[in-house]
Amino acid sequence: MNKVSSKVELYFDITNSQVLSEDEKKILTEKLANRINSEGMLMLDSQESRSQYRNKKIVTGKFDELISKAFVKKKVRLKTKPSKAAEAKRLDSKKKNAVKKQLRNKRFDL
Repeated sequence: MNKVSSKVELYFDITNSQVLSEDEKKILTEKLANRINSEGMLMLDSQESRSQYRNKKIVTGKFDELISKAFVKKKVRLKTKPSKAAEAKRLDSKKKNAVKKQLRNKRFDL
């Protein structure tokens, strides 16, 4: 537990930011909704270290990481089909399995 008053809190007002465009503000408010308070402020804090300077570095690192992760777009999954060879191999193995099971059947027609 940090007993020295070296805790650092970072507040970033997303709604009134002049650096971000409207689209970027919208993306941030959607993706970081659980970290934004009712006034639209993103709040991060750190009290990991006894040094206030180190806590400032940690908080700014967290902030940079959060912002960069929020703007990363997910890759769109492309639908793929199995190749003709893979399909033929699957059907061939099914036929072999069917024949194997057919041979286990010990029925004699007299």
